[in-house]
Amino acid sequence: GYEVSKLTGDAVKATPAAFTKAVNEALAGAGYPAPGKPAAGIVKLNNVFDVFTAQTFPLVLILTYLVLLVTMVYGPIAAALVELFPTRIRYTGMSLPYHIGNGWFGGLMPATAFAMIAQTGDPYYGLWYPIVIATMTIVIGALFVPENKDKDIFAEDSRR
Repeated sequence: GYEVSKLTGDAVKATPAAFTKAVNEALAGAGYPAPGKPAAGIVKLNNVFDVFTAQTFPLVLILTYLVLLVTMVYGPIAAALVELFPTRIRYTGMSLPYHIGNGWFGGLMPATAFAMIAQTGDPYYGLWYPIVIATMTIVIGALFVPENKDKDIFAEDSRR
């Protein structure tokens, strides 16, 4: 250990630098990727109203457009899931896949993508997780979800 009273000012300043150097060497030796430097295009907001500056306003518009696309997807989800199940199990049948999809696949997406990035060192490798999940959803939906256009969704209801 160090006895602080015996350290000079230069030694106190050198100690954190030596520690940082030792940690960086150990991490590099263990195969961890080098820390990235912020890209030139990264925008840091210091104030809430900074989103209205000329530099960030197009980003806000793009994100708003993406949010609108998500809302267009979420609107018909309830109607589509309701049609898949008979009345007696409709709520459970609708709730279970919805919450598994959003909770497990969507909720764990950041952690899974981060783990994939940490494992490979490629900052874009984590994008494969949502791409694969979306592709699987499209394929499974196209193959197994029936068309209910002319089907009476109350036909199997025994209480009617």
